[in-house]
Amino acid sequence: MDFSLNEEQAALRETVRRFAASELGDEARRIEEEDEPASRETVRKYAELGFLGVNLPESLGGGGMGHLEAALVLEELAKVSPGVAFPVFESCFGPVLALAHFAPEEMRQRIVPRVCAGEMIVAVAMSEPDAGSALTDLKTTARAEKGAIVINGQKRWCSGAGHSDAYVIYARMSDEPGAKGIGAVLVEKDAEGFTFGKRERHMGFRGIPSADMYFDNVEVPEDNLVIPAGGFRKLMEAFDLERCGNTTMSVAIAQSALDYVLDYVQERRQFGKPIIDFQAVQLQIAEMKMKVDAARLLLCRAVVNAQAGLPSVGESSIAKCFANEMVREVTGKAVQLMGGYGYSREFPVEQKLRDGWGWGIAGGTIDIQKMNIASALVGRRFNQRA
Repeated sequence: MDFSLNEEQAALRETVRRFAASELGDEARRIEEEDEPASRETVRKYAELGFLGVNLPESLGGGGMGHLEAALVLEELAKVSPGVAFPVFESCFGPVLALAHFAPEEMRQRIVPRVCAGEMIVAVAMSEPDAGSALTDLKTTARAEKGAIVINGQKRWCSGAGHSDAYVIYARMSDEPGAKGIGAVLVEKDAEGFTFGKRERHMGFRGIPSADMYFDNVEVPEDNLVIPAGGFRKLMEAFDLERCGNTTMSVAIAQSALDYVLDYVQERRQFGKPIIDFQAVQLQIAEMKMKVDAARLLLCRAVVNAQAGLPSVGESSIAKCFANEMVREVTGKAVQLMGGYGYSREFPVEQKLRDGWGWGIAGGTIDIQKMNIASALVGRRFNQRA
């Protein structure tokens, strides 16, 4: 068991780190100030550098590498900001993975290479007003009618809503109850009858748009069927990898907060000496470092054990849950160590606190991950409705 990166992985990480440090500062500030997504020009740069679809097959335009390499790329970008990193998150850990693994070959060839080329952004729409954690309660329908698929319903909390070019929609495709009736369909942004509600404004996650989505007899070709009814398990297997992307975002935010505050405590002086010389500060810094490293190791276990496949629900949930709790603690300590400066918007750690908190909500809450972990341990799902 080797915990070090090989030569190629280390070189990849260093390349992304240098690019992020030299090229993305202004873009990250614009995203934070304007609350608008990364520009299409930035996305095209990612494509030129091979950052989009790092872990997708070369036959689909991807980099042909593993999930660990994708996590390395995403972490270095997300250290700058989650908003600037989000296009890579979507291409390496988001719904594109469901398309690459489970969609019909024609759809894979039609969509995935365009994502990797920076020509298309694909988001996923799962949650509804009455179906968030209880995802199998969703009511949006997608029915086959006269050579087409007709979608009706409403989606909520879709990251990328209104900005992405196409959406993988989880929908009820048969009258079978619960998960048995659920599948997924691809809907392009310009489909007739497909509209978006008011743009939501969040505590953090600036540059990652979210809005309600409405489907009023939206017709798409039968070729847009991603997974038919009964494929809910496959959809959630792909989502296990998305949890690892969420984990990576949490690790990146926490690491960047630690990096920043470590410099600060060595420069900031009180009572005639740098505050790092105070034992209380040393203890806080040590605890932050331990938590970040532990979260990264759990992430690495999940993605490396998956190889080219998809992570297990147990390992991905453990990694996400620990990292989500960790980033809240680490960014909170960073704000506290910096005092008034930490609470000021003139310094970056308050943003990291806001952004870090959201990842424990997005992609399945912390408590849901703990339920997944318990289920994996005993080998069965728990009936939350009983």
